[in-house]
Amino acid sequence: MSADDDLMRELLARAGGRLAAYGYLLTGTQHAGEDLVQDAIVKVFVRRRRLANAAAAEGYVRAAMRTLHLDRMRRESRWRRVAPGLVERTELPDHADAVAVADAVARGLDALSPRQRTAVVLRYFDDLPVVEVAHEMRLATGTVKRYLSEALERMGGVLGADPERTEVVSTTTQDKEARR
Repeated sequence: MSADDDLMRELLARAGGRLAAYGYLLTGTQHAGEDLVQDAIVKVFVRRRRLANAAAAEGYVRAAMRTLHLDRMRRESRWRRVAPGLVERTELPDHADAVAVADAVARGLDALSPRQRTAVVLRYFDDLPVVEVAHEMRLATGTVKRYLSEALERMGGVLGADPERTEVVSTTTQDKEARR
C-alpha cells in the first residue's frame, strides 16, 4: 500500500461523516452529497499532492467539494437557459376558430325544422346534389330547393350572415343545363 492509500483511509475514518454532512448541506440530498464527496476525493487523490496529514487532506477535499458543487450549479444553470432553445418549437394550431364555427353551425341547424335540417345536412355535409337529396327524402326537387333556400335564410339570421349577399353555387350539371 502507498502512503496516499493510508492517508485516504485515515481521512475517511476521521472525517468521512463530516464530509458527508458537508456534501448534504451543499446539495440538499444525501445521495448527491455522497456523490460529491466521492468526486472530490477522486479529484484530490488522483494527483500527487504533499498532504501532511488527514486534517490537511480534509481541507483539500472540502475545497474540492465546494468547487465541484459550484461548477455543477453553474453548468446546470447554463444548461437550463440553453436547453429550451435547442428544442424545435412547433406551434400548435389554434382550434378556437374551428370550434366557434362548429358551434355557430350547430346553433344554426338547431333553428331549422327537421326536414330543412335533413335537406341541409344531405346537401352540404354529405355533398349530395339536389336531385339525390330529393330522391333520398322522397320529395320533389322543387320542394328540396325551397327547404334549402328557407334553411339558408334562417341559418343566416342565426349566424349573422346576410342571405342576400350569399351566393348560391350550383354543383349539379342538371341545374346548369336547366338555366340554359
